[in-house]
Amino acid sequence: MKIYTKKGDKGETSLIGGLRVKKSNVRIHAYGSVDELNSMVGLVRDSINDQVIKKQLIEIQDRLFTLGSQLAASPGSKMKLPEIKKEDILKLEGFIDEMDHSLPELKSFILPGGHISVSYCHLARTICRRAERWVIEVTEKEIVDAIIIEYLNRLSDYFFMLSRKISLDNNAEEIPWIAK
Repeated sequence: MKIYTKKGDKGETSLIGGLRVKKSNVRIHAYGSVDELNSMVGLVRDSINDQVIKKQLIEIQDRLFTLGSQLAASPGSKMKLPEIKKEDILKLEGFIDEMDHSLPELKSFILPGGHISVSYCHLARTICRRAERWVIEVTEKEIVDAIIIEYLNRLSDYFFMLSRKISLDNNAEEIPWIAK
């Protein structure tokens, strides 16, 4: 089977369910940003050695594929797709809380950076926020399960906390932002 179909050569693509839309459609931006985030999560995973965190990141990548499939479905599509569930958010919150217990108190904003893996986490966080904004824009025109926004919101928090954990684990300096 060839990877190319040539069906998108004129700037359109199909959603799950068959509806053809412009590749500039807000729904395409939303699930495209989720796909970009998933790739960034892979880069974070490849840059660390902590096997517990690697397992968490694989779980997150699986959830992002699920989330992306929901966003790629035509409104009203009858195809049965996997779903994001409240348990997925609770799992993220558990990961966050576990990291939080081992980290020093945060007293100011911190500048992204200090270690390559920390920087990757901050990139993942910002891509996640962009995906969240695109999904919110989709909701202005179409119905989207609110749990998708909730998951992305919590996931960006996860990447912030992961950046701090990786900083601590690698004795990297967290540089506070001092307004001038």
